[in-house]
Amino acid sequence: MDFIGANILSVSQFERADIERVFEVADTMGPYARREKVTRVLEGAILGNMFLEPSTRTRLSFGAAFNLLGGTVRETVGISASAMAKGESLYDTARVLSGYSDVICMRHPQEGSVAEFAAASRVPVVNGGDGANEHPTQALLDLYTISKELRGHGRTLDDFRIAMIGDLRYGRTVHSLCKLLCLFGSVQVVLVSPPELAMPEAVVEQLRAAGHRVTVTDQLETSISGVDIVYSTRIQEERFASQEEANLYRGRFRLNREIFTRYAQPNTVIMHPLPRDSRAEASELDTDLDEHPSLAIFRQTDNGLLVRMALFALLLGVEDKVDRYSREVCWHSRRNPA
Repeated sequence: MDFIGANILSVSQFERADIERVFEVADTMGPYARREKVTRVLEGAILGNMFLEPSTRTRLSFGAAFNLLGGTVRETVGISASAMAKGESLYDTARVLSGYSDVICMRHPQEGSVAEFAAASRVPVVNGGDGANEHPTQALLDLYTISKELRGHGRTLDDFRIAMIGDLRYGRTVHSLCKLLCLFGSVQVVLVSPPELAMPEAVVEQLRAAGHRVTVTDQLETSISGVDIVYSTRIQEERFASQEEANLYRGRFRLNREIFTRYAQPNTVIMHPLPRDSRAEASELDTDLDEHPSLAIFRQTDNGLLVRMALFALLLGVEDKVDRYSREVCWHSRRNPA
């Protein structure tokens, strides 16, 4: 893959070598993400953040990643705050915004909308989530997290076991992650959900065609007993026809400390793309796990900065120039008290 000037719309664009390159660059971004060093390699560059669907982590992570490389961020949040509320087309919006930006990150509630936008853009576009379709950068940061966590347990991406739990029908993060797993070997995948929220059959068949062993079940406890990674998801209530329908499934697959301790291996890693629904009637990933060493959800969010910084550096062709424009930080903080 030629990263310079490319759009990042789907994980289907990536070969294994591309992923390894992203991870290699992400590994070099640690000192900047930890605020040990500052770089101005993207000074003067502008990121257009266009989030037409609610987001906290993805929007702020993209913006922070660009800022940490020295760039500037301009944002539009919500369709009502954009000219689309006046009937402007994706084509016109893309032509205009790409004149103001050097790269654009976009989230949109409709499947395929980001690709349509990218076709009219004059600068690279990164998909921040398009409906129930894909979330490629989340999948990359999830896979990067899995790789780092497995490394500490003496395993690799070519030999591990993962249970994906919850809303697998509408959860675009697990769709994208499964597609990336097809580039690796000897992965055992357990898909845990109500039958109505099962992983789309096309994704299951893609996993099996890649040679992976796939188990489909609605039993939580037995499914987490022999895996290396437990990847929990929330009910995607915004994808349902009504709140009442979403409520039918909320809280069906709760993971708490008691269940984890009883059924999972002690070093099983717990992941979640966030946000987790912590309301009492849901609590799919209980807060009593917050201090558990196996809980990796905040390591995931930290890794998201590294991966998105790596993507920006690759898309704008500066991955080998970051250190050249760096210096030590001059402020004091809890993160960097020295």
